[in-house]
Amino acid sequence: MGKFLNLLFCILVSNSIISLAQDCSSYNFRNNEIYATCVSLPVQNSNLHWNYHSNNGTVDVAYRHAGVSTSTWVAWALNLNGSGMVGSQALVALPNSNGSVQAYTSSVDSYGTGLQQTPLSFDVPTIRAERVNGDVIIYATLVLPSGRTSFNQIWQSGPISNGAPGAHPLGSENRNSLGTVDFITGQTGAGAPVGGSLLHRRNTHGVLNAVSWGILMPIGAMVARYLKVFKVANPAWFYIHIACQATAYGVGVAGWGTGLKLGSDSEGIKYTSHRNIGITLFALGTLQVFALLLRPKPDNKYRKYWNIYHGGVGYTVITLGIINVFKGLDILDPEKKWKHAYIGVLISLGAIAAILEAFTWFIVLNRKKEEKQVNGGHGANGYGHSNGQA
Repeated sequence: MGKFLNLLFCILVSNSIISLAQDCSSYNFRNNEIYATCVSLPVQNSNLHWNYHSNNGTVDVAYRHAGVSTSTWVAWALNLNGSGMVGSQALVALPNSNGSVQAYTSSVDSYGTGLQQTPLSFDVPTIRAERVNGDVIIYATLVLPSGRTSFNQIWQSGPISNGAPGAHPLGSENRNSLGTVDFITGQTGAGAPVGGSLLHRRNTHGVLNAVSWGILMPIGAMVARYLKVFKVANPAWFYIHIACQATAYGVGVAGWGTGLKLGSDSEGIKYTSHRNIGITLFALGTLQVFALLLRPKPDNKYRKYWNIYHGGVGYTVITLGIINVFKGLDILDPEKKWKHAYIGVLISLGAIAAILEAFTWFIVLNRKKEEKQVNGGHGANGYGHSNGQA
């Protein structure tokens, strides 16, 4: 019985492997084209088919992206001198409103590209595209440059905005949509994640702002609310609060600056709500810094209004900061563990705040009770009577 189950398991595994392999090699093109070589690309449900012609150094390719909506563009590219997006020579398929698919070439020279139609650095005598049962296929003939057959390749997909290609997402699949291809040997390989220095700057921007607006600011507010209840912590709580918020503001300004630089280097890529919240945070944070210089003395009649303003703006900054951290995580789409880690930090801070809140009220109510007893005792000892005689 055990041997039979093992045999059955092996048959099932073998059939699964065969079926996966057939996804690429057994595909029947509508125009009855036959390609000698094909590979299933590791992400984005894509396949590359080709015939290499050694006599004239050309290659006929068919890039097939499965399960594409009518509002999504797709592209496949070779990068002759680099490994990422910038410098790639792309074949683009752009669905039209009438159901047809427009195919054209685009030379990518920046991260803010709109994939405009431009010639490539090598000849593309023919190019066309079609949609078949939800798959978008780009057919093209490439004249390979300088007799080369091995290249870095990139493939992408993204939304259509106002009839033109919009910025593609930055999810893990999009960042890993690159590798190598050799048109003679048929070998392909995975590449390093797309993004390079730009992705590193995005990550730096995210870390700086998560630490400042999303962690240090809430901690500074907790210090001001809970430590000052303890008489022994006065005035130390004030300086700890200032140190926390000043550090958070400084780190936040650095994060805001990297965001501005990213925006200028990523023309055409816009995250409007994330940007607007970031600008609001910087403005309110700066306002808090200047308001500290105008803080009235404790016995000033305007101090209570300043306290209301300071607390209201402070809690607004904390709320917007946390919201924007989650918006940034959605944009960067890192591994789930980072989002879970930040949620864990917030839960921990929330639990600590709840405990301290209860303990604070306990101390405040006890203190009021003691003061009431003391005042009552003074009246019983005759202070009230002598005040009456006076």
